[in-house]
Amino acid sequence: MWIERDIAPQLLNNQQYVQLLIGPRQCGKSSLFAEIGQERYSEVTLDDFQQRDLAEQDPALFLAQYTLPLNIDEVQYAPAIFPEIKKIVDQLKRLALKNTVSSTPLPLFRLTGSNQILMDKYVKETLVGRAAYYYLHTLSVNEIIRAFPTMALSALLFKGGWPELYTQSIDPVHYLNDYIRQYIEKDVVLAAGINKQQDFHQVLKMLAARTGQLVNYSDIAKDTGVKSNTIKEWVSILERTGLLKLLPAYHSNLNNRLIKMPKLFFLDTGLAIRLQGWNIEAPVLLSPQAGGLFETLVYGEIIKFIHNFGKTWSVYLWRTKEGEEIDFIIEINPDTYIALESKLAIQNVRPINLSPAFKKTFPTIKNIDIVTAGGELKQLAPHCKQIPITQLASYLLDLTLPLTTQNT
Repeated sequence: MWIERDIAPQLLNNQQYVQLLIGPRQCGKSSLFAEIGQERYSEVTLDDFQQRDLAEQDPALFLAQYTLPLNIDEVQYAPAIFPEIKKIVDQLKRLALKNTVSSTPLPLFRLTGSNQILMDKYVKETLVGRAAYYYLHTLSVNEIIRAFPTMALSALLFKGGWPELYTQSIDPVHYLNDYIRQYIEKDVVLAAGINKQQDFHQVLKMLAARTGQLVNYSDIAKDTGVKSNTIKEWVSILERTGLLKLLPAYHSNLNNRLIKMPKLFFLDTGLAIRLQGWNIEAPVLLSPQAGGLFETLVYGEIIKFIHNFGKTWSVYLWRTKEGEEIDFIIEINPDTYIALESKLAIQNVRPINLSPAFKKTFPTIKNIDIVTAGGELKQLAPHCKQIPITQLASYLLDLTLPLTTQNT
C-alpha cells in the first residue's frame, strides 16, 4: 500500500537540476521519489557496498553506468560523487545557455540522505545553487488518517509515523528495537564519533522520558553520570539527525518575566515510547507520560506541516517565571502570530483566557486555540476553538494571510 505524502507537490513543481531529500532512515524517502517520478528514473542505492566503493573511488565511471535522470539513495556515503554531479550539472547548464542541447527533463538527479551529519559535511558547499533541499519526516497524523480514517490515537502514538508499520504487518516493538540498534546506535554514533555508546544509549532513554518537558541538562547529568556539556553536544547531534528538536522559548527584552529554557521533543512518538520502555499499546494513554506524549504528537504535526507544505514559519514556547505557559506560538510572519495549546482530552474542554502577561507579550493575538485528542472542530468561545489533532493540518493550511490577520 502507498500512503500519499503531503510534500509530493513541492517536489513535482520544483525544476532544479538536483533535488536532495533528507530525513531519518526508513521514513519513506526512496519510496516517495519512486512514486512521484513522471519520467522513468534509473535507481541505485549506496547501501550496496560495491556500488558505494565504485562511487567513491571512480565517481565518473559509477555515473557512466546509468542514464539520466537518476535516483541515488543514501548518497552521503560517497562524498566523491558530489563534485562529479556538480561537473555534469554545470556542463549541461553551459550547453543549455548556448542552445546546443534540447531541453532536459528536470531534475536530473534525485538524491536521498539519512545522515544529516555527513550531508552537512560533504554536500552543501559542493552543490550550493544547484540543488533544492527538502526534509522528509516520518508520516504525519494528517497523512496517516487520510489512509486509515479509523486509526485510534493510542495506535498513532505507539507506532509513530514509520511507514512500514502501516503498510506491512510488523510488530512495532521489534521494528523500533532494530531501528534503535541498527540506525541510532550504529550510523548516528559512528558518524558523530561518539565513543561512549552505553552512556549515549542511557542518555537517549532519559531524553525520551522527558519529551514534552523543559530540558535541564544538569538534572540528566545527575541521573546518568554523564557531563552536562556532553549531553548538550549529544542533543545537538540528535537534532541534526532529525530525531528530536528543541522548541525555543519566546523571549523579549521588554519582559524579563519570560523564561529562556527550551522544551525537548522527539519528532516521532513511536520512537520516544519505545525508548521509554513501553511494550504494549493499551496502557500508554493511562500513564504519567501521556500528556507529554500527546504534546509531542502535536508539536511533530506542526513541524511536519511546516516542512511538508514549504512554510517558513517559526515555532516557540511561551512561559513565564510564574509558571504561566502556552505550548506553541507560531510566527506566520513578523506581524502575524497564532497561539495553540495541546490538551489530551475530547469532551468538556474549557477555553483558555488570555492572561495579562500574555497580552503584554503578544498584544495582537486575540485567540488561543486548543488541539485535542479527538472531538469536533468547534468554537468553544469567541477567542478559542477546539481542534482535533486529526484536523490540525487542515486548520494550519487554512491560515492564509487574510484569515490570520483576523487574529492579529
